[in-house]
Amino acid sequence: MIIGVPLEVKREEYRVGIVPAGVRDLKTEGHTVLVESGAGLGSGFSDDEYLDADADIVERDAIFKTAELLVKVKEPLPEEFSLFRDGQALFTYLHLAPNRDLARFLLARRITAIGYETLEKDGTLPLLAPMSEIAGRMAPIMAAYYLQRIHGGEGLLATGVAGVRPAKAVILGGGIVGLNAARVCLGLGMETVVINKTIDRLQKLDELFRGRVRTMTSTAHTIAAELRDADMVICAVLIPGGRTPVLISRGMLGTMKKGSVIIDISVDQGGCAETSRPTTHDDPIYSVDGVIHYAVANMPGAYPRTSTMALTNVTLPYIKALAGMGIEKALREDAAIRSGLNTYDGKIAHKTVAESFPDLVAV
Repeated sequence: MIIGVPLEVKREEYRVGIVPAGVRDLKTEGHTVLVESGAGLGSGFSDDEYLDADADIVERDAIFKTAELLVKVKEPLPEEFSLFRDGQALFTYLHLAPNRDLARFLLARRITAIGYETLEKDGTLPLLAPMSEIAGRMAPIMAAYYLQRIHGGEGLLATGVAGVRPAKAVILGGGIVGLNAARVCLGLGMETVVINKTIDRLQKLDELFRGRVRTMTSTAHTIAAELRDADMVICAVLIPGGRTPVLISRGMLGTMKKGSVIIDISVDQGGCAETSRPTTHDDPIYSVDGVIHYAVANMPGAYPRTSTMALTNVTLPYIKALAGMGIEKALREDAAIRSGLNTYDGKIAHKTVAESFPDLVAV
């Protein structure tokens, strides 16, 4: 199979879909790998390293014109739409629920689009997990930074000092993101609260942290009460393929402390704060009612070397399966790959994604 790896064009996105070691594995199995010149530089991989792995370094148009399977990191942007061929296969993070224009494009071009974030195996999301881990660990660090007064924060040192309380962190969601955020918050000495919908997950977190993290079930009343004295709020809620529920209303925002910080990791699925909107690494924050919002939609992209290596460790086996079996056979015979299918032959092929677009044709 001919596999194409284009340069990511999303603002400040430095990750790449396949590293040279992955190219070498695919070449060993008889596949052709086309890599756009400069695609790996942001993650520290030179064109020479790809050439040493026997990749073909080509220009952008050649990749989209020739490749049967496009392997990316982030969703296609409007400026890339015209490059795709009808019926091409795409393997990347899609996050379709809040992105109607992208959904319409994928349907119109009959793209076979498989989303990293919806691929499930044994009840887990293996291609989302490493980025969730990184984003979760980043979130308290970013929040602590923006609590500085020079950034409009309340001027509270997150760790506290002798005789002065540390910050209070409220984490909405107890999945992989929430767990990793809690681990860092606790390690920094913060008062840490995790709010989650299901009791069994809270029990696991309680056991893991030996009662040092306060756990609470998710209700509007509980969230509103905990937000009032929170110094940082980390939104870590996920519905695979679906739009993130809004858990922080504009009204709740008005009750929060001035200079507190919201880190909305779920913004790429719509965000869990009513006032969230995607931001970028070079302009990451804005303030609403005195509350700082950090809503960078590709947080792990700030650490592209770590993120690329962690991501490609888990995506490569699926790329090899898609290339080795062929797209159609892989979708028929591999349940995990089939679970990641978002669009196929002009139709939405994922139940939760379809619920976000009831007016579009679904399988």
